[in-house]
Amino acid sequence: MPGKNLNLRHSGLLALFTALLAVPPAFACGPEALGTHRVMAVGMERTARFGTKSYERTLPLGPKEVVLTFDDGPLPGPTDAVLDVLRKECVRATFFLIGRNAAANPGHVRRIAADGHTLANHSMTHPWTMRQMAHDAAWKNILDGQTAIEAAAGRSIAPFFRFPGFADTPALLEALGNRRIAVFGTDLWASDWNVMRAETQLALVLGRLRKANGGIILFHDTKRQTAEMLPGFLAALRKEGFRVVHIVPK
Repeated sequence: MPGKNLNLRHSGLLALFTALLAVPPAFACGPEALGTHRVMAVGMERTARFGTKSYERTLPLGPKEVVLTFDDGPLPGPTDAVLDVLRKECVRATFFLIGRNAAANPGHVRRIAADGHTLANHSMTHPWTMRQMAHDAAWKNILDGQTAIEAAAGRSIAPFFRFPGFADTPALLEALGNRRIAVFGTDLWASDWNVMRAETQLALVLGRLRKANGGIILFHDTKRQTAEMLPGFLAALRKEGFRVVHIVPK
């Protein structure tokens, strides 16, 4: 039946088109772009906790491999600037978003996802500190953050969580592990919660990175100084042979 076959072909093309729309668009990378070296699929075992500032192990990165992470966004202005730089350099990162910021700026959340970055949870309200909260209240704050980010994104997010201020507790770590949510600390940070000139921040984080020779790096996409120093930082990575690894859930 020709009509039936035509409908089947039409359905198949529609399914293919829908699938293609779900794939983040490739960046138009020039030869000078840093690029993303490889993608690492992170396993979700109960004790998946990474970052030597807080935990015993980090991700299995090679020499001069870095994972770029950004906390606390999205915030119109600085987040836009950070995303523009990452897009220009064809670099993908992980964004640990605050739920209330995601709810307030859903278009930014969708842009982060559309650019191929990993969306992750940084709690609903970024309380200081969860160690001083009742367990049930802290756990609800974590779950509410995930719900708010997913509602803003219109899709599920990676089962990755970073504690505000790295203030974990044994009970919260166990609860996250039971849900197979990986917990991320960091290996080095830019200290960009302190106000400083972009050049000062660049020198600081590069010095730490050269000493560590790689690792998970923590930035904040809510800071203008970070957005201003990011082009120079990515240029230095390229010049000094560092390679960017993009993390996704296995």
